[in-house]
Amino acid sequence: MEPNIRKIVTFDEEVLVEGFRKADRPWRMFAVAAVVSNPWAGRYVEDLRPEILAYGPVLGEILTNRMIALAGSGDAIEAYGKAAVVGLDGEVEHASGLIHTLHFGNIFRQAVGAKSYLSFTNTRGAANAPIMVPLMDKNDAGRRSHYLTLQFAIPDAPRADEVVVVLGGATSGRPHHRIGDRYQDLKDLGHDVENPASV
Repeated sequence: MEPNIRKIVTFDEEVLVEGFRKADRPWRMFAVAAVVSNPWAGRYVEDLRPEILAYGPVLGEILTNRMIALAGSGDAIEAYGKAAVVGLDGEVEHASGLIHTLHFGNIFRQAVGAKSYLSFTNTRGAANAPIMVPLMDKNDAGRRSHYLTLQFAIPDAPRADEVVVVLGGATSGRPHHRIGDRYQDLKDLGHDVENPASV
């Protein structure tokens, strides 16, 4: 059992000027999306695990290899994330199932040498639905300079019986970051940086 991939789409954006000021180095965000037939479309399936285990490693490998090729190396990727958009004959659970498994995400995480979890979105939509990929620093979840959102759309996907599965990345944070990081806020509020929820 392998995913039926209709096509693979690449998004690549390089920003040279942000906020009326030239970036010290180009701000680059990119993504690779696989448009996959939804094996559960149009019906309720209780056990999604067989397809998740079969699809996750294959999609993780394909998308990760292309992401690394775009970046030039895993080290070049500083921020990362994932997303899935399921077509109208599917459940949000189907989108979630294909990206919320370590059999998918760990391939990308290991390739870029990351410590943080992959930020994510999982939504439902018709063809040309916005694909929003939230990104964050691969090693420091509190580094606000790398809180980014990459957005694009695929005019003919997802079809009703498809899922778009996406990995995203950036080679830096925002060019003129100046809002600080969450650690100072925690100190200001009297919270322990190591235990921000005080539990």
